[in-house]
Amino acid sequence: MHPFCPAARRRPVLAASLAAVLALTACSGVTGNARVDTVEASGDGVLRVGLILDNTGDGSFLNTSQLAAAQLAVREINAAGGHKGRPVELLPIQAGGDTAAQAHALVSDKADVVIGPTDSSHATEAIDVLSRARTPLISPANTAAGLSSAESGGYYFRTTAADVAQGPVLAKLAKDGGARTIAILHQEGTYGKEVAAAVADAAAGTGLQVLDNAGFAAGEAGDAARKAGAAKPDAVVVVARDGAQGALAELNNAGLSGASLLLSDGAFARYGSKLGSKALDGARAVVSGQLPSAAFQARLLGVDEGLKDVSYAAETFAAVTLAALAAARAQDDAGPSIAANLVAVSGGTAVESEATEAAPCTTYRDCLPALAAGGSINYDGESGPIAFDTNGDITSATFTVFTYGSDNIPTATGRETAGRSGS
Repeated sequence: MHPFCPAARRRPVLAASLAAVLALTACSGVTGNARVDTVEASGDGVLRVGLILDNTGDGSFLNTSQLAAAQLAVREINAAGGHKGRPVELLPIQAGGDTAAQAHALVSDKADVVIGPTDSSHATEAIDVLSRARTPLISPANTAAGLSSAESGGYYFRTTAADVAQGPVLAKLAKDGGARTIAILHQEGTYGKEVAAAVADAAAGTGLQVLDNAGFAAGEAGDAARKAGAAKPDAVVVVARDGAQGALAELNNAGLSGASLLLSDGAFARYGSKLGSKALDGARAVVSGQLPSAAFQARLLGVDEGLKDVSYAAETFAAVTLAALAAARAQDDAGPSIAANLVAVSGGTAVESEATEAAPCTTYRDCLPALAAGGSINYDGESGPIAFDTNGDITSATFTVFTYGSDNIPTATGRETAGRSGS
């Protein structure tokens, strides 16, 4: 069975308010900026990678894909010689809902870098613990926009795009589809408001007229849908999570369905018979990241032959590989050395005047020769270009575009990339 499961790409609850992010991370007490600080080697010669697997209940399957990706990355790094000739170690996993406890355990186990967590609302717990320990944290899944300003002392990075990065992509898809006017229906809450605002801003920049931008509570989208219908837009952008199905049903009742609809990543799902016949026929949705290649999926199955889903696998694999490359560039496995070199090996720049260009390399093994020669590298792996910026965010966000059929089931049909300005 093909291990990629589109339905599983629906995000768990990832929203975290900016106020909460700032309130919690302000307690970290870490000064300076580890992304640009000059550090001296202080490692013990063994690169240890920890994982925070914070998914529980219905979302626990996400732990499996991330674990398989981390195991695969470590396996391939070690096959290429490991770190300075010694095997990279993946520390024991203690999956569960207590993120802070996992972080503390990994610090006790002498983790040099930690990958995770999945849920944005858990990120601040991990940042607080790990930044105090001067251990870089690289999340493969955090998407809350407020985390860009998390006060981690430069120890926090993520290999996936913030939610707002999809705004320009949704606006572009509307324009490419021939729309001149759009309406936006967004679910109330941080995710809905921030993404809807990003769509509206991008639409204005591309010449699209926003006729309406209405919010709704989950299960109460009727009024907003009827208002959108009365505006008679060429396209409707639906920004929602758990309230998406109800909103789509109400839009269908208001005469807005099919190819006129564009869905945010939170609204993406295999709806099938849950919606009326052909309700989404021709509708498009975006999902952060690009589909893992068949070869990468086969390698993952070599690690876990029972793997059924690959959500965040590419981003996890990239996070582990980047950490190992940062250690190789520093010739040191200590956390501060890794944090100080992650921007450089990703092809990004923390200081604009020091920007350098390097040809992309796509594997740990292929990137090593340039590092050994004292040159620059630009790691672009299975998740696509990364190029960390001064906030530890990726600066080139890739999105897979899905198109729905008459059965309300999505199929991958394309790919879009949004840069720093959404271009």
